[in-house]
Amino acid sequence: MLSPLTILMIVVVIAAIGTWVIPAGQYSKLSVNGNNFVLTGAGSEVQLPYTQHTLDSLGMHIALEKFTNGDLRKPVSVPGTFQQTANTPQGFIQVLQAPVKGIHESIDIILFILTIGGFMFVITETGAVVKGITWLATVMKGREPVLIVLLTTIFSFFAASYGMAEEALIFYPLLVPLFLGAGYDLMVPLAIIFGGTTIGVVSAFSNPFSTIIASNAAGINWADGLYQRLAIWAGITAMLDIYILRYAARVKKDPSRSIVLKIDGNVAPAFAVNLETGTGFKKLDLRTKLLLFIYIATFLGMIAGVVFFGWWTLEMSALFIGASILVAVISRMKEKVFIREFLKGAESLLSVAFIVGVARGVTVVLNDGHISDSILYYAAGVVGGMPPAVFILLLLVFYFFFSIFISSTSGMAVLTMPIIGALAIIVNLPGKEVVNAYQYGMNIMAFLTPTGLILPNLAIINVSYKAWLKFIMPLLVALVVLCVIFLLAGIW
Repeated sequence: MLSPLTILMIVVVIAAIGTWVIPAGQYSKLSVNGNNFVLTGAGSEVQLPYTQHTLDSLGMHIALEKFTNGDLRKPVSVPGTFQQTANTPQGFIQVLQAPVKGIHESIDIILFILTIGGFMFVITETGAVVKGITWLATVMKGREPVLIVLLTTIFSFFAASYGMAEEALIFYPLLVPLFLGAGYDLMVPLAIIFGGTTIGVVSAFSNPFSTIIASNAAGINWADGLYQRLAIWAGITAMLDIYILRYAARVKKDPSRSIVLKIDGNVAPAFAVNLETGTGFKKLDLRTKLLLFIYIATFLGMIAGVVFFGWWTLEMSALFIGASILVAVISRMKEKVFIREFLKGAESLLSVAFIVGVARGVTVVLNDGHISDSILYYAAGVVGGMPPAVFILLLLVFYFFFSIFISSTSGMAVLTMPIIGALAIIVNLPGKEVVNAYQYGMNIMAFLTPTGLILPNLAIINVSYKAWLKFIMPLLVALVVLCVIFLLAGIW
């Protein structure tokens, strides 16, 4: 399987070829400048009153509040204004320049991603998160059902808020002995860790690698639909909690009902397991409590800043830099260690940054070749008479399928959202539901997609893909049905 960067460069080339064969054209664009609308098109620029009447007269079924509240952040195509223009084919040089231009145009998002990586490595260096989970596992020993709910919810929250993924792998050596010793099988810790982090991103509410990037690429405020996503996140996380609890209770009562035992036999994880060793300590020191508070408060502060104070990437990046420094001071981290860890964290997300830039390069080629609006125009002609419910469900299926080839949520968002987000406005679909369809489609498939994180998780715990499928498929069927209901409810 090709890497996401290679796939995206192939798409850049395909986009460049498209500029030679697709007729060029442009819509007139409506944007806000001070207290007026500005209508730009065909080499002219006209100022219009900043009123709902202006929007209605242009045939735009958008509430004025969407502009006032900052929910729409990019110029919006005006229906019925498409005009063909002279073709501007993109050649070899433009293809090479596209990723560079894409990185330049996405630099605010890229720097935001890198600062998150730096913050995560700095907080990891303190050991506070591992200590916190270890403490929780220790004090809850003997009350494993409650621990299952707490841990699954914590992993889900971390994934939904900041995109926890690979870093969750470090918790297997801690949790596997605990749950095996309590009479469960290997599927329980797998479902808690991998299931928890994956269910969290299905309705992520502030994940910078999916929700924020996708909303930004679609030209909408990521806080639009925040409360809805929070409610859905709580609901589907509770559904996973109950699902794991029921399975765990069956296995503890009758070990022969273990799916792992039936399919894989008596297997052991890829690391040594000592069931007699205690899990840790029963008290957290004040410094660790303070570091954990900063860790949680940073992400909650980011959400509050966007919702209540109009923050965007500049303020959010500064927040993570400030939080990193504060963590270093409280933990008495040496200056060289702090710089080393922060840079290592940024480096760990450099591939994500390049994916965002190269994906944006596709849009650069389409825009410079003046076929972005042409694609939008012809697509609108196809779906214009389509019921919104059919369109949103087809979009969900689209992301189901293409997530097999592009498993990077950030790459998929930057690649598809500029066109699909603009198309949603033209066909009068809420932008937040388009982002939701993207999140549901990509992240439900993350439970199954071999190009994602499922195989590393299965390898470290030594459970087969077949056993995982048998365990998770009933939940996924219910999850798909729920997501379809959520999407349909969101457009009506």
